[in-house]
Amino acid sequence: MSASPSPQARPKVLAIVLAGGEGKRLMPLTADRAKPAVPFAGIYRLIDFALSNVVNSGYLKVVVLTQYKSHSLDRHVTQTWRMSTMLGNYVTPVPAQQRVGKHWYLGSGDAIFQSLNLIKDEKPDIVVVVGADHVYRMDFAQMVAQHVESGAACTVAAIRQPIGLADQFGVIEVEPSDPGRIRAFHEKPTDPVGLPDAPSEVLASMGNYVFDADALVEAVTRDATTTGSQHDMGGDIVPAFVRRAQAGVYDYRDNVVPGATDRDRGYWRDVGTIGSFYAAHMDVVSPLPVFNLYNFDWPIYTSYGPQPPAKVVQGADGTPAQVDQAVLSPGTVVSGGTVTRSVLSPSVGVGSGALVEGSVLMQGVRIGAGAVVRGAILDKNVVVPPGARIGVDHEEDRARGFHVEDGLVVLGKDHPFPAPAPATDPAAP
Repeated sequence: MSASPSPQARPKVLAIVLAGGEGKRLMPLTADRAKPAVPFAGIYRLIDFALSNVVNSGYLKVVVLTQYKSHSLDRHVTQTWRMSTMLGNYVTPVPAQQRVGKHWYLGSGDAIFQSLNLIKDEKPDIVVVVGADHVYRMDFAQMVAQHVESGAACTVAAIRQPIGLADQFGVIEVEPSDPGRIRAFHEKPTDPVGLPDAPSEVLASMGNYVFDADALVEAVTRDATTTGSQHDMGGDIVPAFVRRAQAGVYDYRDNVVPGATDRDRGYWRDVGTIGSFYAAHMDVVSPLPVFNLYNFDWPIYTSYGPQPPAKVVQGADGTPAQVDQAVLSPGTVVSGGTVTRSVLSPSVGVGSGALVEGSVLMQGVRIGAGAVVRGAILDKNVVVPPGARIGVDHEEDRARGFHVEDGLVVLGKDHPFPAPAPATDPAAP
């Protein structure tokens, strides 16, 4: 195994973004797309946050490993994330290719094992491995610097989380005598132990890692032939480094991103469920946002096509439009409707007298005149007819075949919306 680069040297870094997640807990938003391709905050895709963090950190050689329903993800990456080929920089999606046998990726560790040709071709000193479905800002260069200085072969980024959520994460125990070293790594434990200084919290893995390249190659190669392995980064690869006393931890609280405010510093959301996905949107629309999209010192890059500006006007019948605590994306037109605590993606239309409250509307959604939309997530191209309502009565929503979860109503892409039944005259015979 080659020696790690010295702290004085600038290591050659390859970034690998793991974007093959199926995202079952985000159904029906993932019925037609991979989880990293799910739209977020109007104009973005979830993967834009990981990729923006990587390139803002100065790492411009990036591969995106895809697998599940990857067409829209591949299209977004190839159309949006273009680097200078003159300088040898790139962001490129790499689909599962069955390079080592007639099977697809068996886990995140196996995804890297089946893609070792990318590491061998690039010959990096360091490999930064990140997930593609979290909302946050992070300077990975600071994590890499600590990794190199520590001498660890593997470093795991960690964030404090409530102990009640421990079964959703990999949970880290550090060496009492050396807080920078990992003593034990528990994947989604059901009996977690709280931190000594905060018994109600655990130190959770963020799903972001830094490896010495040769150590990573050796680890996934060994794991590929290990009986009983799930070939997972958190479940198998990282624990193997821990057993060999080669794993360090990087505390996300130490990461300082340019332009961050006291309010949004350290923000990180795992948007793996409908409830957390919705909550992250509400973080964005609040008057003092917990996550600030307007940090121009650390921008989140994306592309949303040739859209005209958003427009807020009175309706054809003279009804004034009202908008408050809302994100209006380019191409959106609110014509005499009321929008509060909501995110409207490109090309959304809200008709006269309509009410949109506490909702997330994705590209091309149309809300008819007089309709009511409350506590809903409507995927692309859903059309709510004039006078209809959704999110007002969940029993009514379920009766119409709508997906109701965590107190929210969710309609998938192109989901048909039945017209409301005609009102009956109680005086009629």
